[in-house]
Amino acid sequence: MLKLSHVLLATLVSISFAKTVNAQPTATLSVVVNGIQHQKGEICFRVYAGEKGFPMSNTSEGKSGCAKITGSSVKKEFSGLKPGTYAIAVVDDQNGDRKLNKDFFGIPQEGFGISKNPTVSIQTGAPKFRDASFVINKNTTVNIIMKYSLDS
Repeated sequence: MLKLSHVLLATLVSISFAKTVNAQPTATLSVVVNGIQHQKGEICFRVYAGEKGFPMSNTSEGKSGCAKITGSSVKKEFSGLKPGTYAIAVVDDQNGDRKLNKDFFGIPQEGFGISKNPTVSIQTGAPKFRDASFVINKNTTVNIIMKYSLDS
């Protein structure tokens, strides 16, 4: 009986080590948004794990969430991200619909921001994933500057 318990214990130990070895490391992404012009509403974040839907779609293969505006800067953390390439879009959501409102011509009517702070103008259009993406392989902080109009 004693031998059986040793075999069982050895099996359980090896299984727990196997899970640890096969577990993929994850990282935490901290997103800091600066230049917020309103003191009400919330900043809504969408982390995209690929170019699908970037930067406008509410359905992406990433994470999302909102943070209440408490000043000219807001920080939100997303944990459990697998190593890879990501991009972020943020909206200064003033009306609570959790999306970027645009006018008839497609020009944003609310503040917005994109990771790596690319130029967004009528000439450039919405930025491409490759222009806003960055690699995460360890805990990472990204700073985004809020825009309230298109760039000239």
